[in-house]
Amino acid sequence: MATPMMSYFARRRLWSTGLLILAVLGVVWQMARLGSHHRQAALLSGWALLAVCIFLAMYGGRKRLPFLPLGTSRAWLQLHVYLGYLTFVLFFAHTHWGWPSGWFEQSLAILFLGVAVSGVWGLLLSRWIPRRLTARGGEILLERIPIVRTRLADQIKEMALDSVDKTRSTIMADFYLQHLADFMARPRNLALHLLESRTPMNQLQTQINDLNRFLNDEQRMVMAKIAALVRQKDELDYQRSLQLSLRLWLFTHIPLTYSLLIFTALHVVLVFGFSSGVQPL
Repeated sequence: MATPMMSYFARRRLWSTGLLILAVLGVVWQMARLGSHHRQAALLSGWALLAVCIFLAMYGGRKRLPFLPLGTSRAWLQLHVYLGYLTFVLFFAHTHWGWPSGWFEQSLAILFLGVAVSGVWGLLLSRWIPRRLTARGGEILLERIPIVRTRLADQIKEMALDSVDKTRSTIMADFYLQHLADFMARPRNLALHLLESRTPMNQLQTQINDLNRFLNDEQRMVMAKIAALVRQKDELDYQRSLQLSLRLWLFTHIPLTYSLLIFTALHVVLVFGFSSGVQPL
């Protein structure tokens, strides 16, 4: 049975989707009404697209100024998402439902599509990654991951080397040097963690289980502690992989957004400059 909160989100999504559909139909109707008046249609859709893009870019500023009474961040996010969908329609209405000609217009179109596609991808990441992190025990701050990894690596190294003095055997120290030292020293398996692949960790666990056949009871106890720390380190790599992918997305989407705004400003200057009779250099 749906909770009241779930019902609220479902109703809000339904209303937002309905308003988006009405806005899309309004754009299509207006473009059809203008018919052969291509300049009027281009001006109307162009100014509308520019206004929406500027508003979408303001979302980043809103997140940096949470103390201002400008509405909730959640409401801004919803507007950002649904107006972002609307820009696809406004863009193709502005290009008369085709691909523009001319290198500058094509460059501007590629920039727009880069912003739009990266925005959709970021939305998917923002919904997908938190659920995956929660399922694996919660989120660790990305900046703390190297600190925790170093501490785990030092603990494993100490236990492996101490085993030489305690057991008069180098078997665990040798295993550490051959299989664990490099694994603990740096992040591993970035792409495989994104794909939810546990193959490298399963292989390492198999190697640990094989080693246990040659250990006595005391050594197995130490090895069990080492194995637990190895799993913790693997979880840190998983956390880093997912969080870094989301952060790298921001370093793609935001520069593309500002580049789009700059190119759009130049586009406006060129359009009105040429329409006013200014001759190109």
